[in-house]
Amino acid sequence: MYDHILIRYGELALKGRNQMDFVRRLVKNIKQMVYQYYQESPVLEMEKGRIFLKLNGQEPQKYYEPLANVFGILSFSPVRKAELDMDQIKKAALEEFRSLPGGPKTFRTTVRRPNKRFPVKSPQAQREIGAYILKNVPNLKVDLHNPEVEVFVELRDDGAYIYTQKIYGHGGLPLGTGGKALLLLSGGIDSPVAGWLTMKRGIEIEALHFYSYPYTSERAKEKVVDLAKVLAKYCGQINVHIVPFTKIQEAISANCYESLWITIMRRFMFRIAERIARRREALALVTGESIGQVASQTLDSMYAINEVTNMPVIRPLITSDKEEIMELARKIDTYDISIRPYADCCTVFLPREPKTKPKLVLCHKEETKLKVEELVEEAVNNTETILIKADEKDEFGYF
Repeated sequence: MYDHILIRYGELALKGRNQMDFVRRLVKNIKQMVYQYYQESPVLEMEKGRIFLKLNGQEPQKYYEPLANVFGILSFSPVRKAELDMDQIKKAALEEFRSLPGGPKTFRTTVRRPNKRFPVKSPQAQREIGAYILKNVPNLKVDLHNPEVEVFVELRDDGAYIYTQKIYGHGGLPLGTGGKALLLLSGGIDSPVAGWLTMKRGIEIEALHFYSYPYTSERAKEKVVDLAKVLAKYCGQINVHIVPFTKIQEAISANCYESLWITIMRRFMFRIAERIARRREALALVTGESIGQVASQTLDSMYAINEVTNMPVIRPLITSDKEEIMELARKIDTYDISIRPYADCCTVFLPREPKTKPKLVLCHKEETKLKVEELVEEAVNNTETILIKADEKDEFGYF
């Protein structure tokens, strides 16, 4: 029977003097994630580069999904604990091997000895444990290079931990250790992936969506809410700010040079996003842009669009190609939602020949035809905020 789940964290071990701040935040996030799933608080213990979740008689599979969704966890394993006695360790290792399905025919043992006071060194312990398993399991062979099963033993201060499984998490940094950013969330494939990658680096996110009713439908808004619900699986809840964008797009299309519509529209988006980000104490904007993917994502276009903000813009997908982005979207379960056939504001008012190398001087000239400050302020003041929770069950996910 398994006693604990051993939880490993990756790059947190490289954080030097502030490592414990990251580990404590990871422990807090694990507790919050488990509570989000089961309304219970797990018992966690920290020891020398590891976190242990006490099972207290429960099956370990219960915790696999919540642990897999916690950024900062590299991998985890259900473990059996034995006393620091070689006879007890060998018996526990044999019990672990016998519990494996399928009757593996080859194996090896690997022993780590962080407890240097334990009298048996790792190479000797490996030989003794391996020999004991080999003696008690018929038709079994040792394979040091390509075994079907590897029996791991960690000799720690309070006992020996034995396991054969490694379940991999997403790695990264614990959410909340990197500040907060505002994600420009469309209904497409790219932006939710960019949001997920940003959270993986420890940055909390809120989302901003530009809504152009009646040119975009209620179904388009529902799609964005559903995408936010998927992202909320990794953080518990997300604020989604819905910005009314119709009046701005109508003003641009009625007054500005057609080939610059997209550039000017994006400049308005960045102005609005910066103001809302500052109100929400976010330190950066996040977009799903990838160089050259569409007209507004050339370097010339991004240069022209960025000119309206002094806030850092995080672009996690900037050098990714579409296939890579779609693969990750499928992995995090946003792809099927993103391809629903409901247009967002970026797909209406499209020019026939958008500029791929817009000039700032032309953007400035065209914007003199608009009441820029008035339009931005009105959009910001009429923004609706929806709190999206991961476990929300109603039709639209509203809370």
